Amino acid sequence: MAMVPEDDLHHSSNSTYRTASSSLRADQEALLEKLLDHPPPGLQRPEDRFNGTYIIFFSLGIGGLLPWNFFVTAKEYWIFKFSNCSIPATAEEPKGSDILNYFESYLSVASTVPSVLCLMANFLLVNRVSVHVRVLASLTVMLAIFVVMTVLVKVDTSSWTYGFFAVTIVCMAILSGAATIFNSSIFGMTGSFPMRNSQALIAGGAMGGTVSAVASLVDLAASSDVTDSALAFFLTADIFLGLCVGLYLLLPRLEYARYYLKPVWPAHVFSGEEQLPQDSPNAPLVAPGSRDSSTPPLRPILKKTAGLGFCVIYVLFVTSLIFPAISTNIESLNKGSGSLWTTKFFVPLTTFLLYNFADLCGRQITAWIQVPGPRSQLLPGLALLRTCLVPLFVFCNYQPRVHLQTVAFQSDAYPALFTSLLGLSNGYLSTLPLIYGPKIVPRELAEATGVVMSFYLYLGLVLGSAFSALLVHLI
Repeated sequence: MAMVPEDDLHHSSNSTYRTASSSLRADQEALLEKLLDHPPPGLQRPEDRFNGTYIIFFSLGIGGLLPWNFFVTAKEYWIFKFSNCSIPATAEEPKGSDILNYFESYLSVASTVPSVLCLMANFLLVNRVSVHVRVLASLTVMLAIFVVMTVLVKVDTSSWTYGFFAVTIVCMAILSGAATIFNSSIFGMTGSFPMRNSQALIAGGAMGGTVSAVASLVDLAASSDVTDSALAFFLTADIFLGLCVGLYLLLPRLEYARYYLKPVWPAHVFSGEEQLPQDSPNAPLVAPGSRDSSTPPLRPILKKTAGLGFCVIYVLFVTSLIFPAISTNIESLNKGSGSLWTTKFFVPLTTFLLYNFADLCGRQITAWIQVPGPRSQLLPGLALLRTCLVPLFVFCNYQPRVHLQTVAFQSDAYPALFTSLLGLSNGYLSTLPLIYGPKIVPRELAEATGVVMSFYLYLGLVLGSAFSALLVHLI
Protein backbone atom coordinates (compact mmCIF):
# COMPACT_ATOMS: atom_id res chain seq x y z
CA MET A 1 0.00 0.00 0.00
CA ALA A 2 1.48 3.33 -1.03
CA MET A 3 2.34 5.87 1.64
CA VAL A 4 0.49 9.15 1.79
CA PRO A 5 2.47 12.03 0.24
CA GLU A 6 3.53 14.66 2.75
CA ASP A 7 1.73 17.31 0.73
CA ASP A 8 -1.54 15.62 1.63
CA LEU A 9 -0.90 15.88 5.36
CA HIS A 10 -1.27 18.54 8.00
CA HIS A 11 1.54 18.73 10.53
CA SER A 12 1.31 19.52 14.21
CA SER A 13 4.08 19.62 16.78
CA ASN A 14 3.91 15.85 17.14
CA SER A 15 1.63 14.56 14.46
CA THR A 16 0.56 14.15 10.91
CA TYR A 17 -3.05 13.63 9.99
CA ARG A 18 -5.20 13.77 6.92
CA THR A 19 -7.96 16.21 6.25
CA ALA A 20 -11.24 14.89 4.92
CA SER A 21 -10.21 15.82 1.39
CA SER A 22 -6.76 14.24 1.51
CA SER A 23 -5.77 10.74 0.48
CA LEU A 24 -6.88 7.90 2.74
CA ARG A 25 -4.68 5.27 1.12
CA ALA A 26 -2.39 4.38 4.02
CA ASP A 27 -1.64 4.66 7.71
CA GLN A 28 -0.64 8.04 9.05
CA GLU A 29 2.87 8.86 10.26
CA ALA A 30 3.39 10.23 13.77
CA LEU A 31 5.46 13.33 14.53
CA LEU A 32 8.21 11.17 15.89
CA GLU A 33 8.99 10.11 12.36
CA LYS A 34 9.11 13.75 11.28
CA LEU A 35 11.48 14.65 14.12
CA LEU A 36 13.82 11.90 12.97
CA ASP A 37 13.28 12.26 9.24
CA HIS A 38 16.79 13.64 8.82
CA PRO A 39 18.97 11.35 10.92
CA PRO A 40 22.73 11.51 10.59
CA PRO A 41 24.41 9.10 8.17
CA GLY A 42 24.28 5.55 9.43
CA LEU A 43 21.17 6.13 11.58
CA GLN A 44 18.25 5.21 9.38
CA ARG A 45 14.75 4.37 10.52
CA PRO A 46 14.35 0.56 10.43
CA GLU A 47 11.33 -1.24 9.05
CA ASP A 48 8.88 -3.25 11.11
CA ARG A 49 9.93 -6.61 9.74
CA PHE A 50 7.04 -9.04 9.32
CA ASN A 51 4.90 -6.49 11.23
CA GLY A 52 6.39 -7.96 14.41
CA THR A 53 5.92 -4.83 16.54
CA TYR A 54 2.38 -4.32 15.23
CA ILE A 55 1.48 -7.92 16.11
CA ILE A 56 2.98 -7.61 19.61
CA PHE A 57 1.03 -4.42 20.36
CA PHE A 58 -2.13 -6.00 18.95
CA SER A 59 -1.61 -9.03 21.22
CA LEU A 60 -0.90 -6.83 24.25
CA GLY A 61 -4.15 -5.00 23.49
CA ILE A 62 -5.97 -8.33 23.61
CA GLY A 63 -4.33 -9.25 26.90
CA GLY A 64 -5.02 -5.89 28.50
CA LEU A 65 -8.80 -6.19 28.20
CA LEU A 66 -9.22 -9.96 28.12
CA PRO A 67 -9.69 -10.36 31.91
CA TRP A 68 -12.50 -7.78 32.08
CA ASN A 69 -14.13 -9.24 28.99
CA PHE A 70 -13.98 -12.75 30.43
CA PHE A 71 -15.48 -11.57 33.71
CA VAL A 72 -18.39 -9.87 31.95
CA THR A 73 -19.00 -12.54 29.32
CA ALA A 74 -19.25 -15.46 31.78
CA LYS A 75 -22.85 -14.57 32.62
CA GLU A 76 -24.10 -18.16 33.00
CA TYR A 77 -21.27 -18.92 35.41
CA TRP A 78 -22.16 -15.99 37.68
CA ILE A 79 -25.84 -16.96 37.59
CA PHE A 80 -24.84 -20.41 38.82
CA LYS A 81 -22.37 -19.25 41.48
CA PHE A 82 -24.70 -16.66 42.99
CA SER A 83 -27.57 -19.12 43.22
CA ASN A 84 -27.46 -22.38 45.13
CA CYS A 85 -24.36 -23.84 43.50
CA SER A 86 -24.65 -27.12 45.35
CA ILE A 87 -27.41 -28.12 42.93
CA PRO A 88 -26.48 -29.65 39.55
CA ALA A 89 -24.60 -27.12 37.44
CA THR A 90 -27.05 -26.01 34.84
CA ALA A 91 -27.51 -22.66 33.20
CA GLU A 92 -31.12 -22.28 34.26
CA GLU A 93 -31.71 -18.82 35.63
CA PRO A 94 -32.84 -18.71 39.27
CA LYS A 95 -35.46 -16.53 40.78
CA GLY A 96 -34.40 -12.90 40.91
CA SER A 97 -31.98 -11.76 43.57
CA ASP A 98 -30.32 -8.44 44.24
CA ILE A 99 -26.86 -9.78 43.41
CA LEU A 100 -27.95 -11.33 40.13
CA ASN A 101 -30.23 -8.51 38.99
CA TYR A 102 -27.58 -5.82 39.50
CA PHE A 103 -24.37 -7.86 39.21
CA GLU A 104 -23.28 -6.21 35.95
CA SER A 105 -23.67 -2.76 37.52
CA TYR A 106 -21.73 -3.80 40.63
CA LEU A 107 -19.03 -5.28 38.42
CA SER A 108 -18.81 -2.14 36.30
CA VAL A 109 -18.39 0.12 39.32
CA ALA A 110 -15.86 -2.26 40.91
CA SER A 111 -13.81 -2.20 37.71
CA THR A 112 -13.96 1.47 36.80
CA VAL A 113 -13.51 3.28 40.14
CA PRO A 114 -10.15 1.59 40.92
CA SER A 115 -9.18 2.19 37.30
CA VAL A 116 -9.48 5.96 37.65
CA LEU A 117 -7.49 5.96 40.90
CA CYS A 118 -4.74 3.83 39.35
CA LEU A 119 -4.64 6.11 36.30
CA MET A 120 -3.94 9.08 38.55
CA ALA A 121 -1.20 7.11 40.28
CA ASN A 122 0.26 6.01 36.95
CA PHE A 123 0.46 9.62 35.74
CA LEU A 124 2.49 10.52 38.82
CA LEU A 125 4.75 7.52 38.24
CA VAL A 126 5.48 8.24 34.56
CA ASN A 127 8.87 9.85 35.29
CA ARG A 128 9.54 8.04 38.57
CA VAL A 129 9.10 4.35 37.76
CA SER A 130 10.19 2.89 34.43
CA VAL A 131 7.52 1.61 32.10
CA HIS A 132 9.30 -1.76 32.16
CA VAL A 133 8.61 -2.16 35.89
CA ARG A 134 5.03 -0.88 35.65
CA VAL A 135 4.09 -3.19 32.79
CA LEU A 136 5.63 -6.37 34.17
CA ALA A 137 4.35 -5.75 37.71
CA SER A 138 0.80 -5.11 36.52
CA LEU A 139 0.85 -8.18 34.25
CA THR A 140 2.02 -10.31 37.18
CA VAL A 141 -0.78 -9.04 39.43
CA MET A 142 -3.37 -9.63 36.70
CA LEU A 143 -2.16 -13.20 36.19
CA ALA A 144 -2.12 -13.93 39.93
CA ILE A 145 -5.67 -12.63 40.48
CA PHE A 146 -7.01 -14.56 37.53
CA VAL A 147 -5.36 -17.76 38.76
CA VAL A 148 -7.21 -17.28 42.08
CA MET A 149 -10.53 -16.84 40.25
CA THR A 150 -9.77 -19.95 38.17
CA VAL A 151 -9.19 -22.02 41.32
CA LEU A 152 -12.50 -20.81 42.79
CA VAL A 153 -14.44 -22.11 39.79
CA LYS A 154 -14.56 -25.65 41.21
CA VAL A 155 -15.05 -24.57 44.83
CA ASP A 156 -18.59 -25.01 46.23
CA THR A 157 -19.52 -21.52 47.41
CA SER A 158 -23.18 -22.24 48.16
CA SER A 159 -22.64 -21.82 51.90
CA TRP A 160 -20.92 -18.44 51.52
CA THR A 161 -22.52 -16.84 48.47
CA TYR A 162 -22.25 -13.28 49.78
CA GLY A 163 -18.66 -13.94 50.84
CA PHE A 164 -17.86 -15.21 47.35
CA PHE A 165 -19.54 -12.11 45.92
CA ALA A 166 -17.29 -9.91 48.08
CA VAL A 167 -14.18 -11.86 47.01
CA THR A 168 -15.22 -11.52 43.35
CA ILE A 169 -15.70 -7.77 43.63
CA VAL A 170 -12.37 -7.29 45.45
CA CYS A 171 -10.56 -9.42 42.85
CA MET A 172 -12.22 -7.44 40.08
CA ALA A 173 -11.13 -4.16 41.69
CA ILE A 174 -7.50 -5.28 42.01
CA LEU A 175 -7.53 -6.81 38.54
CA SER A 176 -8.96 -3.62 37.02
CA GLY A 177 -6.40 -1.44 38.77
CA ALA A 178 -3.53 -3.58 37.51
CA ALA A 179 -5.02 -3.76 34.02
CA THR A 180 -5.37 0.03 33.97
CA ILE A 181 -1.72 0.57 34.85
CA PHE A 182 -0.76 -1.96 32.18
CA ASN A 183 -3.01 -0.51 29.47
CA SER A 184 -2.20 3.14 30.13
CA SER A 185 1.55 2.43 30.32
CA ILE A 186 1.53 0.50 27.06
CA PHE A 187 -0.69 3.09 25.38
CA GLY A 188 1.63 5.86 26.56
CA MET A 189 4.54 3.94 25.08
CA THR A 190 2.83 3.67 21.68
CA GLY A 191 2.47 7.46 21.66
CA SER A 192 6.08 7.61 20.50
CA PHE A 193 5.55 5.05 17.75
CA PRO A 194 3.81 5.70 14.43
CA MET A 195 0.04 5.97 14.77
CA ARG A 196 -0.59 2.50 13.37
CA ASN A 197 0.88 0.97 16.55
CA SER A 198 -1.53 2.88 18.79
CA GLN A 199 -4.34 1.71 16.54
CA ALA A 200 -3.05 -1.88 16.82
CA LEU A 201 -3.16 -1.73 20.62
CA ILE A 202 -6.71 -0.32 20.66
CA ALA A 203 -7.95 -2.77 18.02
CA GLY A 204 -6.40 -5.58 20.04
CA GLY A 205 -8.63 -4.62 22.96
CA ALA A 206 -11.69 -5.14 20.76
CA MET A 207 -10.30 -8.44 19.54
CA GLY A 208 -10.02 -9.51 23.17
CA GLY A 209 -13.74 -8.95 23.55
CA THR A 210 -14.45 -10.91 20.39
CA VAL A 211 -12.21 -13.79 21.49
CA SER A 212 -13.94 -13.96 24.88
CA ALA A 213 -17.37 -13.95 23.23
CA VAL A 214 -16.41 -16.74 20.82
CA ALA A 215 -14.84 -18.76 23.65
CA SER A 216 -18.02 -18.36 25.66
CA LEU A 217 -20.16 -19.65 22.79
CA VAL A 218 -17.85 -22.63 22.21
CA ASP A 219 -17.89 -23.49 25.90
CA LEU A 220 -21.68 -23.23 26.09
CA ALA A 221 -22.11 -25.47 23.04
CA ALA A 222 -19.48 -28.04 24.04
CA SER A 223 -20.15 -28.37 27.76
CA SER A 224 -23.35 -29.06 29.67
CA ASP A 225 -21.66 -28.19 32.98
CA VAL A 226 -21.32 -24.47 33.66
CA THR A 227 -18.26 -24.94 35.89
CA ASP A 228 -16.41 -26.99 33.24
CA SER A 229 -17.19 -24.28 30.72
CA ALA A 230 -15.99 -21.51 33.05
CA LEU A 231 -12.83 -23.42 33.94
CA ALA A 232 -11.83 -23.70 30.30
CA PHE A 233 -12.82 -20.07 29.85
CA PHE A 234 -10.61 -18.76 32.68
CA LEU A 235 -7.69 -21.07 31.87
CA THR A 236 -7.63 -19.52 28.40
CA ALA A 237 -7.16 -16.10 29.98
CA ASP A 238 -4.40 -17.42 32.28
CA ILE A 239 -2.47 -18.82 29.32
CA PHE A 240 -2.86 -15.68 27.23
CA LEU A 241 -1.71 -13.41 30.08
CA GLY A 242 1.40 -15.57 30.39
CA LEU A 243 1.92 -15.20 26.64
CA CYS A 244 1.68 -11.41 27.00
CA VAL A 245 4.57 -11.45 29.47
CA GLY A 246 6.72 -13.27 26.92
CA LEU A 247 5.72 -10.97 24.06
CA TYR A 248 6.49 -7.87 26.10
CA LEU A 249 9.95 -9.20 26.95
CA LEU A 250 10.47 -9.87 23.23
CA LEU A 251 9.60 -6.30 22.20
CA PRO A 252 12.99 -4.63 22.97
CA ARG A 253 14.76 -7.28 20.92
CA LEU A 254 13.14 -5.94 17.73
CA GLU A 255 15.26 -3.30 15.99
CA TYR A 256 12.20 -1.32 14.92
CA ALA A 257 10.89 -1.16 18.49
CA ARG A 258 14.28 -0.20 19.96
CA TYR A 259 14.43 2.73 17.57
CA TYR A 260 11.26 4.26 19.03
CA LEU A 261 11.79 3.18 22.64
CA LYS A 262 14.90 5.27 23.15
CA PRO A 263 14.39 8.12 25.66
CA VAL A 264 14.20 11.76 24.67
CA TRP A 265 15.06 14.90 26.57
CA PRO A 266 12.36 16.34 28.83
CA ALA A 267 10.39 19.32 27.56
CA HIS A 268 11.99 21.86 29.86
CA VAL A 269 15.53 21.13 28.65
CA PHE A 270 14.78 21.28 24.94
CA SER A 271 16.57 23.95 23.03
CA GLY A 272 16.98 24.47 19.36
CA GLU A 273 19.47 21.62 19.21
CA GLU A 274 17.71 18.40 20.10
CA GLN A 275 20.04 15.47 20.54
CA LEU A 276 19.31 12.14 19.00
CA PRO A 277 19.69 9.18 21.32
CA GLN A 278 22.41 6.74 20.50
CA ASP A 279 21.34 3.71 18.53
CA SER A 280 22.47 1.20 21.10
CA PRO A 281 21.13 -2.34 20.76
CA ASN A 282 21.03 -2.49 24.55
CA ALA A 283 18.76 0.55 24.90
CA PRO A 284 16.55 0.17 27.99
CA LEU A 285 12.89 -0.63 27.55
CA VAL A 286 11.46 2.74 28.51
CA ALA A 287 8.80 4.73 26.83
CA PRO A 288 10.08 8.09 25.61
CA GLY A 289 9.99 10.40 28.52
CA SER A 290 12.22 12.19 30.91
CA ARG A 291 14.33 10.43 33.48
CA ASP A 292 13.68 13.50 35.56
CA SER A 293 11.77 12.63 38.72
CA SER A 294 9.33 15.50 38.32
CA THR A 295 5.70 14.99 37.40
CA PRO A 296 4.87 15.72 33.74
CA PRO A 297 3.17 19.11 33.20
CA LEU A 298 -0.55 18.41 33.32
CA ARG A 299 -2.04 21.77 32.36
CA PRO A 300 -0.63 22.01 28.80
CA ILE A 301 -1.64 18.39 28.13
CA LEU A 302 -5.20 19.03 29.32
CA LYS A 303 -5.39 22.22 27.27
CA LYS A 304 -4.21 20.48 24.12
CA THR A 305 -6.45 17.43 24.52
CA ALA A 306 -9.62 18.95 26.02
CA GLY A 307 -11.73 18.57 22.88
CA LEU A 308 -10.54 15.04 22.18
CA GLY A 309 -11.00 14.20 25.85
CA PHE A 310 -14.65 15.25 25.76
CA CYS A 311 -15.24 12.95 22.78
CA VAL A 312 -13.62 9.99 24.53
CA ILE A 313 -15.51 10.60 27.78
CA TYR A 314 -18.91 10.96 26.17
CA VAL A 315 -18.50 8.04 23.75
CA LEU A 316 -17.50 5.71 26.61
CA PHE A 317 -20.19 7.20 28.89
CA VAL A 318 -22.96 6.20 26.47
CA THR A 319 -21.38 2.80 25.82
CA SER A 320 -20.96 1.84 29.49
CA LEU A 321 -24.42 3.20 30.26
CA ILE A 322 -25.81 0.53 27.91
CA PHE A 323 -23.22 -2.25 27.88
CA PRO A 324 -23.28 -4.54 29.78
CA ALA A 325 -25.87 -3.50 32.41
CA ILE A 326 -28.76 -2.90 29.96
CA SER A 327 -27.88 -4.92 26.87
CA THR A 328 -27.14 -8.20 28.69
CA ASN A 329 -30.60 -8.21 30.27
CA ILE A 330 -32.49 -7.86 26.99
CA GLU A 331 -34.28 -11.16 26.42
CA SER A 332 -35.69 -12.73 23.31
CA LEU A 333 -39.39 -12.04 22.79
CA ASN A 334 -39.74 -15.75 22.01
CA LYS A 335 -37.97 -17.00 25.13
CA GLY A 336 -41.02 -19.04 26.06
CA SER A 337 -40.52 -21.26 23.02
CA GLY A 338 -37.68 -23.00 24.84
CA SER A 339 -35.36 -23.13 21.82
CA LEU A 340 -31.60 -22.85 22.37
CA TRP A 341 -31.46 -19.70 20.25
CA THR A 342 -33.96 -17.79 22.39
CA THR A 343 -32.63 -19.03 25.74
CA LYS A 344 -29.03 -20.24 25.92
CA PHE A 345 -27.45 -18.42 22.96
CA PHE A 346 -29.48 -15.23 22.57
CA VAL A 347 -27.45 -12.98 24.91
CA PRO A 348 -24.00 -14.43 24.05
CA LEU A 349 -24.70 -13.94 20.34
CA THR A 350 -26.69 -10.71 20.13
CA THR A 351 -24.91 -8.89 22.94
CA PHE A 352 -21.36 -10.08 23.50
CA LEU A 353 -20.27 -11.47 20.13
CA LEU A 354 -22.11 -8.94 17.98
CA TYR A 355 -21.04 -5.94 20.06
CA ASN A 356 -17.39 -6.96 20.26
CA PHE A 357 -17.17 -7.82 16.57
CA ALA A 358 -18.77 -4.49 15.59
CA ASP A 359 -16.43 -2.70 18.01
CA LEU A 360 -13.44 -4.46 16.43
CA CYS A 361 -14.60 -3.43 12.96
CA GLY A 362 -14.99 0.19 14.05
CA ARG A 363 -11.49 0.28 15.53
CA GLN A 364 -9.91 -1.46 12.55
CA ILE A 365 -11.46 1.01 10.11
CA THR A 366 -9.35 3.74 11.72
CA ALA A 367 -6.25 2.02 10.33
CA TRP A 368 -7.31 3.24 6.88
CA ILE A 369 -9.64 6.18 7.48
CA GLN A 370 -9.14 9.00 9.99
CA VAL A 371 -12.06 11.34 9.43
CA PRO A 372 -12.98 13.69 11.03
CA GLY A 373 -9.64 15.16 12.09
CA PRO A 374 -8.60 16.13 15.62
CA ARG A 375 -9.73 19.75 15.24
CA SER A 376 -13.04 19.05 13.52
CA GLN A 377 -16.29 20.07 15.21
CA LEU A 378 -17.93 17.06 13.59
CA LEU A 379 -16.16 14.65 15.95
CA PRO A 380 -17.89 15.86 19.17
CA GLY A 381 -21.14 16.18 17.22
CA LEU A 382 -21.03 12.51 16.27
CA ALA A 383 -20.22 11.60 19.86
CA LEU A 384 -23.28 13.49 21.11
CA LEU A 385 -25.45 11.84 18.48
CA ARG A 386 -24.90 8.46 20.18
CA THR A 387 -27.23 9.62 22.98
CA CYS A 388 -30.09 8.39 20.79
CA LEU A 389 -28.96 4.81 21.39
CA VAL A 390 -29.99 4.89 25.08
CA PRO A 391 -33.80 5.01 24.61
CA LEU A 392 -33.51 2.49 21.77
CA PHE A 393 -32.12 -0.12 24.15
CA VAL A 394 -34.42 0.83 27.02
CA PHE A 395 -37.50 0.14 24.89
CA CYS A 396 -36.26 -3.28 23.80
CA ASN A 397 -37.35 -6.33 25.81
CA TYR A 398 -35.25 -5.55 28.91
CA GLN A 399 -36.16 -7.80 31.87
CA PRO A 400 -37.08 -7.55 34.67
CA ARG A 401 -39.15 -4.40 34.24
CA VAL A 402 -40.75 -2.78 37.28
CA HIS A 403 -41.43 0.90 36.56
CA LEU A 404 -41.30 1.17 32.77
CA GLN A 405 -43.51 -1.51 31.23
CA THR A 406 -43.51 -0.39 27.59
CA VAL A 407 -41.62 -2.58 25.09
CA ALA A 408 -41.71 -0.63 21.84
CA PHE A 409 -39.54 -2.88 19.65
CA GLN A 410 -41.41 -6.12 19.13
CA SER A 411 -38.75 -8.08 17.29
CA ASP A 412 -35.46 -9.78 18.19
CA ALA A 413 -33.86 -8.07 15.18
CA TYR A 414 -33.93 -4.67 16.88
CA PRO A 415 -31.51 -5.38 19.75
CA ALA A 416 -29.16 -7.02 17.25
CA LEU A 417 -29.28 -3.91 15.02
CA PHE A 418 -28.86 -1.49 17.92
CA THR A 419 -25.97 -3.51 19.36
CA SER A 420 -24.21 -3.38 15.98
CA LEU A 421 -24.59 0.41 15.89
CA LEU A 422 -23.39 0.70 19.48
CA GLY A 423 -20.26 -1.37 18.84
CA LEU A 424 -19.36 0.13 15.46
CA SER A 425 -19.75 3.73 16.63
CA ASN A 426 -17.92 3.03 19.88
CA GLY A 427 -14.97 1.46 18.08
CA TYR A 428 -14.58 4.22 15.51
CA LEU A 429 -15.41 7.32 17.55
CA SER A 430 -13.36 6.29 20.60
CA THR A 431 -10.29 5.17 18.67
CA LEU A 432 -9.91 8.36 16.63
CA PRO A 433 -9.45 10.76 19.57
CA LEU A 434 -7.36 8.20 21.47
CA ILE A 435 -4.79 7.90 18.66
CA TYR A 436 -4.89 11.63 17.92
CA GLY A 437 -4.12 12.66 21.51
CA PRO A 438 -0.43 11.68 21.87
CA LYS A 439 0.26 13.03 18.37
CA ILE A 440 -0.74 16.67 19.01
CA VAL A 441 1.80 17.23 21.80
CA PRO A 442 5.63 17.28 21.80
CA ARG A 443 7.17 13.85 21.71
CA GLU A 444 8.59 14.06 25.23
CA LEU A 445 5.02 14.42 26.54
CA ALA A 446 3.62 11.57 24.45
CA GLU A 447 3.66 8.94 27.22
CA ALA A 448 2.09 11.27 29.79
CA THR A 449 -0.53 12.30 27.21
CA GLY A 450 -1.30 8.63 26.56
CA VAL A 451 -1.98 8.20 30.28
CA VAL A 452 -4.22 11.29 30.26
CA MET A 453 -6.15 9.95 27.25
CA SER A 454 -6.59 6.67 29.15
CA PHE A 455 -7.88 8.71 32.09
CA TYR A 456 -10.53 10.26 29.82
CA LEU A 457 -11.52 6.77 28.73
CA TYR A 458 -11.91 5.42 32.26
CA LEU A 459 -13.67 8.56 33.43
CA GLY A 460 -16.29 7.96 30.77
CA LEU A 461 -16.59 4.34 31.91
CA VAL A 462 -16.98 5.37 35.56
CA LEU A 463 -19.69 7.92 34.80
CA GLY A 464 -21.51 5.50 32.51
CA SER A 465 -21.30 2.68 35.05
CA ALA A 466 -22.64 4.87 37.84
CA PHE A 467 -25.57 6.08 35.77
CA SER A 468 -26.25 2.58 34.43
CA ALA A 469 -27.05 1.41 37.95
CA LEU A 470 -29.50 4.30 38.24
CA LEU A 471 -31.02 3.55 34.84
CA VAL A 472 -31.49 -0.13 35.74
CA HIS A 473 -33.41 0.87 38.88
CA LEU A 474 -35.56 3.31 36.89
CA ILE A 475 -36.57 0.59 34.44
